[in-house]
Amino acid sequence: MLNINLSTPSSVLDELKYRYKEKRLELDLTQEGLANKSGVSLGSLKRFETSGQIALESLLKLSLVLECLEDFKQILTPKKQIINSIDELLEKRESSKKRGSIK
Repeated sequence: MLNINLSTPSSVLDELKYRYKEKRLELDLTQEGLANKSGVSLGSLKRFETSGQIALESLLKLSLVLECLEDFKQILTPKKQIINSIDELLEKRESSKKRGSIK
């Protein structure tokens, strides 16, 4: 089956701002209430809900109040690989890089 990913940074921002606003409303918080509880300025929160633009630290502060901070721990978590033989393990070990390269 062909797996096509149509996500773009812009579409992800749109989805995040929508989900955060829905979660805020689900917890019966006003923008001002969430801003006060999180320590994020009201202007930053309003900008986030309209444009999706926000500083990472502010997003994490909002996430703490909206009870979804743990979701960020999943970002860039190494995927577990199934190794079926010692040969595969040795090959994997030999090919693993410690540094990146310019391509």
